[in-house]
Amino acid sequence: MSTLTPAEHQKSGPARSTSPTALNTGSRRSRFGKIGGKSRMDPTRNNTAAGVAAWLLALLFAAPVLWMILTSFHSETDAATNPPSVAANLTLDAYKEFFGASSGISPWPPLINSATASILSTVLVLVLAIPAAYALSIRPVKKWTDVMFFFLSTKMMPVVAAVLPLFLFAKTAGALDNIWFLILMYTSMNLPIAVWMMRSFLAEVPVEMLEASQIDGAGLLLTLRKIIAPVAMPGIAATALICFIFSWNELLLARVLTGVMAGTAPVFLTGFVSSQGLFLAKVCAAAVVISLPVLFAGFAAQDKLVQGLSLGAVK
Repeated sequence: MSTLTPAEHQKSGPARSTSPTALNTGSRRSRFGKIGGKSRMDPTRNNTAAGVAAWLLALLFAAPVLWMILTSFHSETDAATNPPSVAANLTLDAYKEFFGASSGISPWPPLINSATASILSTVLVLVLAIPAAYALSIRPVKKWTDVMFFFLSTKMMPVVAAVLPLFLFAKTAGALDNIWFLILMYTSMNLPIAVWMMRSFLAEVPVEMLEASQIDGAGLLLTLRKIIAPVAMPGIAATALICFIFSWNELLLARVLTGVMAGTAPVFLTGFVSSQGLFLAKVCAAAVVISLPVLFAGFAAQDKLVQGLSLGAVK
């Protein structure tokens, strides 16, 4: 019977260690990344699939816009071909026609009217919506839910149902083809949705800040200007941008209530649609030019827009 020294026993001990726990652990770790008999999810593969799907959706939504831009650089003959002529020669004739190269009609007055009506109505909406949202969120009035439902109910009626009464009222009051009456209409049109948005944004303002301002003796106007406005600035920017887009793109009221002096850019665009001759390239060029201010405003306020639209989301 042979005996082992302590040194030989230490050398031979680990080599003979074949415990069931070690075998099970090793086998589970060596089965192609499986733990407990189930395959682990590959986050890289999932992120790649999600990225490809997002790009495909983005291209799907951007395809009509890209096609409109391409058509605006074609001649009227090439733009009207069926099937479309993708590789046709590019030209700036449609943009020259939009800026009145042959007709002599300048697009600047309608563009200025649209900018005036959109900017001023957006400012008025914010001036009225912020105090209303303050009263409905931070300092809630009695039956504030009924007030919010009333604001929402004003958006349930189609605009076309109110066109005739508004036209008759504007005709009686002598407000037809008046840019200030159009500003009033845009303000009333965007005010309900602005109150709804601003209420959700102001509800996220910490109450402790308001209590501290009250202790310091700040009044309502100072609290709105120094405390609430900086905190809710992303929400204010998002609301302002949405109201600006709605006002800039509005066509029905501008078509009915304006004429020559107060005509807006969308009304000017519809003037290129004619039953005689070709007009597709000119319409696409007009649509591209008229869309640029909205795109510039969206890119300029992109960070604030994303923060405002995600304000109050569950993190």
